[in-house]
Amino acid sequence: SPVAYRMVFKKEVIIDCRAHLQGRLASVVAKELLSGQKVVLVRCEDLNISGELFRNKLKWKQFRRKRTATNPKKGPFHFRSPADFYRRVIRGMVPHKTARGVAAMERLSCFVGIPAPYDKKKRVVVPCALRVTHLRPGRKFTRLGDLCKEAGWKYGDVVERLEEKRASRAKEYYKGTLAAKAKRDGAVKAAAKDLAAPSKILEQFKYPIN
Repeated sequence: SPVAYRMVFKKEVIIDCRAHLQGRLASVVAKELLSGQKVVLVRCEDLNISGELFRNKLKWKQFRRKRTATNPKKGPFHFRSPADFYRRVIRGMVPHKTARGVAAMERLSCFVGIPAPYDKKKRVVVPCALRVTHLRPGRKFTRLGDLCKEAGWKYGDVVERLEEKRASRAKEYYKGTLAAKAKRDGAVKAAAKDLAAPSKILEQFKYPIN
């Protein structure tokens, strides 16, 4: 039987949802939340659902028909934003009506795009939930952002525009880090002769030089 995927406990785990399968990632996140881990999900609009858009749209329409007959204001509520949509998916895997479940859901944050400050923090993926390893090549799949757009989400274009700006800023920052590294490597190489004798002494005491 396959071994359950478990994360190393950290203060905060930021997961990039791009190209993950919706249900597989939700099951891992729900387990981590119940274990006490704080989880932040970014780029929820890029999650994937197996099956073509048309079939998933039919499922959404069936779900949208469910409402309180006497007073629809009492729910169930049909969220259009990918972040709120996915939060509800995870909620379905958590005992959210108990105190333990309420505390677990408070440890979850979902976002469309990658807002600050998470754009400058390390993001991870969940290998056991990636589409490329679990969906046979050629099978149809739906992007969550496209499904939400069909359902009435109006901010897809805004998020795409902001993501383009973020990606361009990240590209420029990465170029700067490469230039700084090349400059430092050149300085170390130029000073290698002068540092040879002190380096030998430091190596005797196993002192980290670089």
